[in-house]
Amino acid sequence: MEALKEVGCTLEDIYALPDRERAELIDGQIYFMAPPSRIHQRISWKLHQAIANYIDKNNGKCEVYAAPFAVFLNDDDINYVEPDISVICDEHKLDNAGCHGAPDWVIEIVSPSSHKMDYYLKLFKYRTAGVREYWIVDPDKERIFVYRFEQDTVDEYLFGNDVPVGIYRDFVIKVE
Repeated sequence: MEALKEVGCTLEDIYALPDRERAELIDGQIYFMAPPSRIHQRISWKLHQAIANYIDKNNGKCEVYAAPFAVFLNDDDINYVEPDISVICDEHKLDNAGCHGAPDWVIEIVSPSSHKMDYYLKLFKYRTAGVREYWIVDPDKERIFVYRFEQDTVDEYLFGNDVPVGIYRDFVIKVE
C-alpha cells in the first residue's frame, strides 16, 4: 500500500477517487491498494465460503462480506477501511453504504504491499475500534495470527491446522 503524501484527507477524498482506484483512509491518510493476487483471492474466497456456510447452516444472525466492502470504523470522516473479510453480528451497524462501527471479526490476507498495514497500523486500529477478533493470514509465512482482543490473546497457527474461531464456540477453519 502506498500512502498519499497529503494528510488531513476525509471520506470526500475517498469518494472523489476514480472508480477503479481502491484506497483506505486511516487517521486522515489515504493508502492506495494494489490489486490482490490470485492466491490472495483464492484464500479470501475459501474463507468467505466456509464462514458463510457455517452461518447459514446454523441460522446465524451474523453476516459475512468480502472486499471491497466499506467499513467506517469510527464515528468520523477520517477512517475508512476495506478488510478482506468482515463479519458483522449487529444488524444495526449495516446499511447500503457498508458497516458503521467495528465488525466483530476481521480477516486480512497479507500481500507484499500490505505487510506493514496489516501487522501494525490496522492491528492497532481494529483493536481500538472494538473489533473482537482479528486474523492476519500470511500466505508467504503460511501462518495465521489470531488476535482475540476481548481475551487479550494472540495465537499462531500453521496452514493446514484447524484454527478455532473465537466468536463461535464450535467453528474451526482449516486454511490450506
